[in-house]
Amino acid sequence: MKKIFISTSSFGEFDQAPIKLLRDAGFETGFNPYGRSLVKDEIVKLASDAEGLIAGTEPLGSDNLSKMRNLKVISRCGVGMDNVDLKAAKSLGVKVFNTPDAPTIAVAELTIGMILDLLRRISQMDREIRSGRWKKRMGSLLSGKSVGIIGFGRIGRKAAELLKPFNCKLGYYDIDDSASRVKNPDVKKLGLDELLKASDIVLLHVSNSGGGYIMGENEIKKMKKGALIVNVSRGEALDEKALCGALKDGRLSGAALDVFEKEPYEGELKGMENVILTPHIGSYAREARAGMEMEAAKNLLKGLEDTK
Repeated sequence: MKKIFISTSSFGEFDQAPIKLLRDAGFETGFNPYGRSLVKDEIVKLASDAEGLIAGTEPLGSDNLSKMRNLKVISRCGVGMDNVDLKAAKSLGVKVFNTPDAPTIAVAELTIGMILDLLRRISQMDREIRSGRWKKRMGSLLSGKSVGIIGFGRIGRKAAELLKPFNCKLGYYDIDDSASRVKNPDVKKLGLDELLKASDIVLLHVSNSGGGYIMGENEIKKMKKGALIVNVSRGEALDEKALCGALKDGRLSGAALDVFEKEPYEGELKGMENVILTPHIGSYAREARAGMEMEAAKNLLKGLEDTK
């Protein structure tokens, strides 16, 4: 029987329909046994005889792809393709797909939740009450704030749409010129420096880090004093060391991160009261996750059908 390997750690946990679809198509399915992102050697060992791979965030470079000799299709369960060496895949004749639409609303809604949590200090006061401290902390309104969105793709645009009822002043910056062709009279195109200086809240919604920090020490220094930053896109886009320094000296008043340079995260931000940390769960809404997994399964089957 032809084999498919699924590397994501929670595939089918809330909806078995994608797995049923694969099995009904005549494929044997193998699963990630570790409950975490796989490393290079593990993915080679577990998927060595698979024709199709439903991939998570594990590294898929030329060194391990070349060892998976039966592999014909990679279907990334998610948006980002940073972990896949697309050039190597093409040279090996491996087709690559992703699921750009399914997680959009889930990640955008998480962004809004994080903003509101930071502004009203919800998580901080929750922790204090649980530890026996009753203190009413003053927060701030989202209404009327200037919000700068770095990366104006699907998720950035959806975040802007969700922010509109809050009467925010919205601006965006994107290195891709095609983003400027998206007509939205409620969101103003800005240069990066202009956005950083004007924004009370900076959102990172980039699809890749471009090989370096988009928000490094120099960029963070240009941010408005007391501003907030939210990163739900790529851990490599934000210099965590520089962020810690800006939070410590009060240049920034808070931050929320769902992604990190190294995961699981074990860094200094864990000890800061004005920081919200979540374990890379942007797409982890039941409805969005089920849709993303079904899209990944259909992409895989289509890709394998086209290779016949």
